[in-house]
Amino acid sequence: MSNEEKSGLKQWIPAFVLMICVVLAFFDKISIAVLFADPGFQDAMGIAEDKAKLGWLMTSFLLAYGFSSVFLSFLGDIFNPMKMLLWSVFSWGVLMVFMGFTDHYGTMLFFRVLLGIAEGPLFALAYSIVKQTYTEKQQARASTMFLLGTPLGAFLGFPITAYVLDHFNWHATFLVMAFLTMFVLMAVIFGLSNLSLKRTIDLEHGTKRTNFIGHVQNSRKLLTNVPFWLVCIFNIALMTYLWGLNSWVPSYLIQDKGFNLKEFGTYSSFPFIAMLAGEIVGAFLSDKLGRRSIQVFLGLLFAGIFMYAMVVLTEPHMIIAAMSLSAMSWGFGVAAVFALLAKVTTADVGATAGGIFNGLANFASAIAPVLIGYIVMQTHSFNLGITFLAVVAVLGSFFLVPLLKRY
Repeated sequence: MSNEEKSGLKQWIPAFVLMICVVLAFFDKISIAVLFADPGFQDAMGIAEDKAKLGWLMTSFLLAYGFSSVFLSFLGDIFNPMKMLLWSVFSWGVLMVFMGFTDHYGTMLFFRVLLGIAEGPLFALAYSIVKQTYTEKQQARASTMFLLGTPLGAFLGFPITAYVLDHFNWHATFLVMAFLTMFVLMAVIFGLSNLSLKRTIDLEHGTKRTNFIGHVQNSRKLLTNVPFWLVCIFNIALMTYLWGLNSWVPSYLIQDKGFNLKEFGTYSSFPFIAMLAGEIVGAFLSDKLGRRSIQVFLGLLFAGIFMYAMVVLTEPHMIIAAMSLSAMSWGFGVAAVFALLAKVTTADVGATAGGIFNGLANFASAIAPVLIGYIVMQTHSFNLGITFLAVVAVLGSFFLVPLLKRY
């Protein structure tokens, strides 16, 4: 399948497979947040209710994830991205099994770091596959299909983990994820088998093979690309919002807002359904209008505004409504962010640009779970931690202001 011959639903199979990979990866990332409120898990790890140590289980993953995304995503430029994707997904399943049998905090922390390293290149690999497989007019929709894995992973991950935890124990939550990995591996093998993917260093000049040194020279162009770095800084705020929300939503609703585990399993899905809707609408609007920067800017701005509205509300249903509007706005904006990245970069450094973009944001935003945990411990108020996220979102959106007219 080349990016000139697209027709019918079959053309979207690769994007759908990438979405499934992101669903699993996001499931792996955030489901541990449900365990933050589980006394059995806290006792097994020997950390009681130390929210800073709980936060480190997410932050350690994000630091490793960011490092891997920045420094290992170039492998998607110099090796076949499908093979890289297969090895990556396989390693997630192995690590889930190991974590399922871990009863030591330090060991769990170590496996979380390894998981971050294994998952780091995923978005860059997906971005590279999309850029090779779809035309420019289809890229926002194709990118959004795999980005839909983010809200879908949370939509499925939180309630499924809560259900397994409620009926079995915390060990079983990891083993269920390991089991699901087998199905995702099959989807990658059969869903991407008809693609003729190339190393992206070979894309721009088909008769000229670029070696590693040549790729490094091409990558230097990114250092002076001001729009690229503005988008990268903006993405730090974008991901700070996401990781802060996903790390502490279970504890926030259960411990601060009085939800029980069953209620949490129901209501926790609402914001991510809204996020999914925002991404779908945003994708079609982005491809139709082509004004990527304005859409992304407004999305994060209103995500921050609605998040602060959630802080000042006290009625449970209104809190969920505000959280849902905030998540919908975030999804509306993020639908166009990879298409915006494609407009400010060139194809010969596609995976590297995607890796820096994704990795830097995750690396810089990794402090959010620990920082929020520290704020909650010191002030005994989750509202201040959520306010922090709202402020970061609003301020971060303004880094795109210089790009609004051009892109």
